[in-house]
Amino acid sequence: MILSMLPTVDWKDDCVVMVDQRKLPGKEVYVELRTAREVARAIEKMVIRGAPAIGVAAAMGLALGVRKSRAKGSAALAGEFYKLCDMMAGTRPTAVNLFWAIDRMKGVFSDAVRAGRSPEEIDSLMVAEAGRVHDEDIACCRALGAHGAALLPDTGHVLTHCNAGALATGGYGTALGVIRAAVEGGKRIAVYADETRPFLQGSRLTAWELLRDGIATTIVTDGMAGSLFRKGRVDAVVVGADRIAANGDVANKIGTYTVAVLAREHAVPFYVAAPTSTIDLATADGDGIPIEERSAREVTHVGSARVAAEGVGVWNPAFDVTPHRFVAGIITERGVCRPPYDESLAAIHGQQ
Repeated sequence: MILSMLPTVDWKDDCVVMVDQRKLPGKEVYVELRTAREVARAIEKMVIRGAPAIGVAAAMGLALGVRKSRAKGSAALAGEFYKLCDMMAGTRPTAVNLFWAIDRMKGVFSDAVRAGRSPEEIDSLMVAEAGRVHDEDIACCRALGAHGAALLPDTGHVLTHCNAGALATGGYGTALGVIRAAVEGGKRIAVYADETRPFLQGSRLTAWELLRDGIATTIVTDGMAGSLFRKGRVDAVVVGADRIAANGDVANKIGTYTVAVLAREHAVPFYVAAPTSTIDLATADGDGIPIEERSAREVTHVGSARVAAEGVGVWNPAFDVTPHRFVAGIITERGVCRPPYDESLAAIHGQQ
């Protein structure tokens, strides 16, 4: 039986509760965040990660900020809210779902202020909207999972990179949602999970999730993927996305581009699974996607152990961009987009 839900993030008793993904798989620890600043710091420090999950957490964090500030009165509340929005926007620049969620919460707040709502009414509206963002994300994952499952073979091996599972979303997952839905539908799918250096989301998180669901999973280091393809042991690739440009270029965890090139060379379909909120029609192509660079320590250390010489230079981009020509299909909750992506993405993004 598929255990398709994980309590990634939730609202409980006036605080945001989330699993600390930095401690998985060794410990399943949940943290309670009681201010918007604590939520923002959790996003920045990767207590929570994955573009859809970041969006959900940001929405809940802003709702929490309004709840904590409502006693200050309407004028002070507005000033505080927009400062919190700016703070939240500064946490992870690549994940477009973050900015989508912030804009959505801004819209609810602005409409309530214009309507002359009291701080208490605004508070209720914001908490309700954050709940809808969460619920809609789970529904999106289940819908795109159903669309994507049809693309996978009845029997075979799927390779995935990083973690695009329940831990990266409000629940169920995007790339792993496709795999879960295929297995739930009776397909015999086994998974190769790229280790995903340097933060090890594949070995720490993806393998943990899939084994928890009883899905056969084998970890490979990032450098082993080429040998798997050459031996004919990969039938499809499914990954998530942090931002999809208007032309179909895809920003995802560093190393995704390498996998896409290997898939093309070996005639293996490379699919991207993401909700329509990850599509950024305002960014023309991948060159316009901001790429976050993270601490050198993530590369020079594994946990507390140093694995590189002191003083060595480090380049640590968190994401790379896969050109749209390598993408066989972009799986969304509204269906599967195919080339030409400038047309199919615009069309599917405009559906209601």
